[in-house]
Amino acid sequence: QLQLVESGGGLVQPGGSLRLSCAASGFSLNYYSVGWFRQAPGKEREGVSCINTSDGSTYYADSVKGRFTISRDKAEDTVYLQMNSLKPEDTGIYYCSADYSPTAQEMCVRTWMESDHWGQGTQVTVSS
Repeated sequence: QLQLVESGGGLVQPGGSLRLSCAASGFSLNYYSVGWFRQAPGKEREGVSCINTSDGSTYYADSVKGRFTISRDKAEDTVYLQMNSLKPEDTGIYYCSADYSPTAQEMCVRTWMESDHWGQGTQVTVSS
């Protein structure tokens, strides 16, 4: 069974850091585009950052550029999202998703909407 398992969420003060992990189970992330998506209360899910595992290209939403870094550990078949300088508006449930997509940007902007591979989500709360 294909599964994605997220971890690493929590409560952090503004300006703090968290690292989220997305591990694959039952399949390999090779050739997939993998992304992080968040959903704040009362808002639609949005793409935060994506990576194409074939060429390593990445995409970031404007709201997180310069603060978040997405990466992949091939040996552990895990995708990470390092989040620095966190703001209250980063609060939400963070989900990872994987699907075939030609580019990381395409994954974050369009492909995720039809993806069947999702993790259970991890809560990130940024508050003082």
